[in-house]
Amino acid sequence: MFRHTIRAASKVNRLVGFRTYAEAAAPKATAASNKLRLSIALPHQTVLKDKDVFQVNIPAATGDMGILANHVPVIEQLRPGIVEIFDSPSHSDKFFISGGFASVMPNSKMDILSVEAAALKDFDSAAVKSQLADAKKNLDSTNENVAAEASIEVEVLEALNAALSK
Repeated sequence: MFRHTIRAASKVNRLVGFRTYAEAAAPKATAASNKLRLSIALPHQTVLKDKDVFQVNIPAATGDMGILANHVPVIEQLRPGIVEIFDSPSHSDKFFISGGFASVMPNSKMDILSVEAAALKDFDSAAVKSQLADAKKNLDSTNENVAAEASIEVEVLEALNAALSK
């Protein structure tokens, strides 16, 4: 009986462990494959659609990340902060986002979904500081909804103020 079990197992192993020819190597990287295709979408508009970029730096909840072409697929939650988009190694555009999600797909495609996003250059530092002071006043409100909204406002405005101060 034991001999019969060993024979059966060895037959199965022969079927599972067979060799084949190697597959052809992937083609060498070209200039087009060194680009990341980026889309940024908001609920009410599309900020960027399939733009070829060199690198994207994102404020992930787990820490800041730099994404290049052929990055491992990943989904990251984003905290309020700056998304820096490099068209080339020496030129970048900066957008402030209120939070959201970034997904990197296997084909060098990246999507960023956020509730709000705007170019950093469109913000006025004095107005942000004023709004931050008003939001901090509402943090100690006895109304739970007002305090919760103020907490979110303070988090976003502090991130925006820090970005504008750099």
